[in-house]
Amino acid sequence: MTVTQTTQSPNMTGHTQTGNAAKNFEEKQQRLAEGSKQPVMLSGAEMLVQSLTDEGVKYIFGYPGGAVLHIYDALFQQENIEHILVRHEQAAGHMADAYSRVTGNTGVVLATSGPGATNTVTAIATAFMDSVPMVVISGQVPSSLIGEDAFQETDMIGVSRPIVKHSFQVRHASEIPMIVKKAFFIAQSGRPGPVVIDVPKDMTAPSEKYAYEYPEEVFIRSYQPSVKGHGGQIKKAVETLLSAQRPVIYAGGGVIWSKAHKELTELAHRLNLPVTNTLMGLGTFPGSDRQFLGMLGMHGTYEANMSMHHADVILAVGARFDDRVTNNVKKFCPNATIIHIDIDPASISKTILAHIPIVGDVKSVLTDMLEIIGEDKELEQHALLDWWSQINEWRKRHGLRYDTSTENGIKPQSVVQALDRVTNSNAIITSDVGQHQMFAALYYTYLEPGQWLNSGGLGTMGVGLPYAMAAKLANPDRDVVCITGEGSIQMNIQELSTCLQYNLPVKILNLNNAQLGMVKQWQDMLYEGRHASSYMNSLPDFVKLAESYGHVGIKITDPATMEAQIAEAMAMKDKLVFIDVYVDRNEHVYPMQIAGQTMRDMWLTKGERT
Repeated sequence: MTVTQTTQSPNMTGHTQTGNAAKNFEEKQQRLAEGSKQPVMLSGAEMLVQSLTDEGVKYIFGYPGGAVLHIYDALFQQENIEHILVRHEQAAGHMADAYSRVTGNTGVVLATSGPGATNTVTAIATAFMDSVPMVVISGQVPSSLIGEDAFQETDMIGVSRPIVKHSFQVRHASEIPMIVKKAFFIAQSGRPGPVVIDVPKDMTAPSEKYAYEYPEEVFIRSYQPSVKGHGGQIKKAVETLLSAQRPVIYAGGGVIWSKAHKELTELAHRLNLPVTNTLMGLGTFPGSDRQFLGMLGMHGTYEANMSMHHADVILAVGARFDDRVTNNVKKFCPNATIIHIDIDPASISKTILAHIPIVGDVKSVLTDMLEIIGEDKELEQHALLDWWSQINEWRKRHGLRYDTSTENGIKPQSVVQALDRVTNSNAIITSDVGQHQMFAALYYTYLEPGQWLNSGGLGTMGVGLPYAMAAKLANPDRDVVCITGEGSIQMNIQELSTCLQYNLPVKILNLNNAQLGMVKQWQDMLYEGRHASSYMNSLPDFVKLAESYGHVGIKITDPATMEAQIAEAMAMKDKLVFIDVYVDRNEHVYPMQIAGQTMRDMWLTKGERT
């Protein structure tokens, strides 16, 4: 039997095929869709594809190779799932990760055995650290060759074990539907995270057929995440909040995964509470709201860090008190009663003791709290007015001010602020890791969940462009901007080719200071200005590079025309535009916490500290 494919231009993503193989698979899918009582016989590869279809998967991000060719052949013979061919498997993982973050649906990666699988490891670790659901399907050598050091063999289960929620290796093709169902359930439930399915090539052989049935539900006795919070603890938390004089809500990425931003906002408004976000929680509370203190932590705002340090009650919602927030844990918020809501019991009191721990889904717990509070209960307003007065004084002290002189070039903060104005705070922003990441987090206004995508826990350079691509794929009518640096963008710059093939007109805003900015900042502050391996003296012409991939490039060096040029780039809705902005090489990110001290100990400028 033969299958023929029509010739296409490079920009087309679909395929057209004829032949008995494709027709037979389509007929089987139709019978499954119609609920035929006659058993449908499928190969392991077909079962895998059909299981993903039944799970509602729309996109797979991947790169083919020998161990997964049976799976790719099954993908070719159907039209329900679109495969996005990246140029490197790491980018496939990052795209799947971002697709999960921006849509709430679990992203899927497909990679071949050996180097194909190991190339996804950084992306898996990135998703694991940020609690992102993702299913990674890795090809494996035939079962009979496992352990024989066969060509392109790697123990993907062993390699990935520390950075996944769970992993499976298919031992019999008939297990595939149940394995897929379990993988998605584990990835999505509780504290989300990545799951690996390792598939030996012989498990997908087209010659061996088995009766297919996809499970409607799954029960795993040893894995039953708590959803409903303890009623007594919730009541105690409300009573503690209502008696507070200096309360703060500290909200993280768990609010996004729980889809609880409306409940969080309602609680804050009903009780007139100040709200600060972690880096991963930006967008859970509107950045334009007067009650928003900005981001907290290592590069958090002065008012957010001061409010946390002096709070008497902290309501931690879907956050894990990581080291970029707490600074010295022994000196963290010494006078605060900690209420901690998290679906992961292992995260509660892991680093900071929770006086009132509540294990449960954030949305469920906040809903219960709102019901207890009702419409009439409120905090003692006299004390709260004093608290707000103090917070506003802190805002006046710093307020993310910076030296606006352009003697040494365009200020990176001003570039992000210009983008915020041009896009009316409505773009989806992705970033890589470094100074530009902090400028993007601090100086753009995030109004809703899923508007800010970056690698928080692992700090992965190279995520920005793949994140933007996935966000654009999911939101084709929305502006998507990758704010990056010349170091980070080169980590996955080959994906400019993928952008052309799949018509993904993202905008890349490169804050170009010809150096690893955050590394140099630390070297300035901690190593007496010894800049070891932090300068980049052989950069490409990014405008020409973008043009060589078929895109548009714009170079910006004049502060007077900078905003107009950004507006010009954003107006090209159907073009990928690489905006290369030459910024002040001496600029640092402030505030910056003083290592080993409290949250209130910060550098505010190069010569000013609290």
